[in-house]
Amino acid sequence: MTSPIRVLLVGAGHMGGSHGRAFHAIDGFELCGVVTRGDSGARLAEELGGVPHYRDFAEALTITQPDAVAITSFAETHVPFATLALEARCHVFVEKPIADNLAEAVELVELATRQSRALVVGYILRHHPSWTSFIELARGLGKPLVMRMNLNQQSHGPEWATHRAIMDSTSPLVDCGVHYVDVMTQMTGARAVRVHAIGARLSDDLKPGMYNYGQLQVEFEDGSIGWYEAGWGPMMSETAFFIKDVIGPKGAISIESGLETGGADSSDIHIHTATNRIRHHHADLDSDGLFARTDDLVQTLDEPDHDQLCRREQEWFLEAIRGNVAVDDHLADVVESLRIVLAADESIRSGQVIDIERG
Repeated sequence: MTSPIRVLLVGAGHMGGSHGRAFHAIDGFELCGVVTRGDSGARLAEELGGVPHYRDFAEALTITQPDAVAITSFAETHVPFATLALEARCHVFVEKPIADNLAEAVELVELATRQSRALVVGYILRHHPSWTSFIELARGLGKPLVMRMNLNQQSHGPEWATHRAIMDSTSPLVDCGVHYVDVMTQMTGARAVRVHAIGARLSDDLKPGMYNYGQLQVEFEDGSIGWYEAGWGPMMSETAFFIKDVIGPKGAISIESGLETGGADSSDIHIHTATNRIRHHHADLDSDGLFARTDDLVQTLDEPDHDQLCRREQEWFLEAIRGNVAVDDHLADVVESLRIVLAADESIRSGQVIDIERG
């Protein structure tokens, strides 16, 4: 019988809780500890069977001697914690973004290779069947593609406190944008060549130089273009906060979430991946110049919630640890999506269009 992979979990927020429950439920994993600076980790540790709670990561790493580490804490901890874990010859799952600069992201990937350890980054949409269908259908629309996506979150109370804490190091455009430019790159199969972005600081509660609303426009070498916007805070509108749609010469593919008509709360992390159905619009015209076909409505029956998606991510992580799936392409795509959003961040700060260097 194969021994379970002993996992040390770092972070107990929304993502940490979901990933912790996944590790607890999956045969093949065994949680050996939870690390947080505050009391949230103790509560999660108790929920997950009374595993030990630690307040210092390095100490916990030394005491527990895990086989794997899952890092779901704030972005500024990702590189130092992942580096320590890999140097201790642990497999690593780390939430996005992998790093706050490109050089450190590349260094982490190279370190994982040298240590012969699996490194997996939390790109949750890659494990969602509806999003997989969305991408596949978009590839049949011809070229060029026009891709329109956003995720704005009206937050207050604890959610706004969390957003402000994230923005101590990472803007919404970078933190969330890696998901959606990764989707765009999968749809086009082409390299991004140019990015222009604009941003606005809509709150005095942010650290100097940080913005809480941003919009990027990215051009691909096949002529495709993409637009993405992200905003956080109590001032954000909930009108059209969830747009996921792509247009090509042959028609359009759109995720219809059904969220805004149902009074959904845009700050709720569980709805960020939600779909109701996918609309496939066909551009074909008949001899009278009218649409030759009605829209196809693709029902999304296999609709996992946030916890179930995190479980699918960790099942894939387990397969990566066991050597049953390769992570090289995954990590190359992680670095490329980070390259694009960091170019967007540079564009906002410089006011210039940024040409993206070939990786």
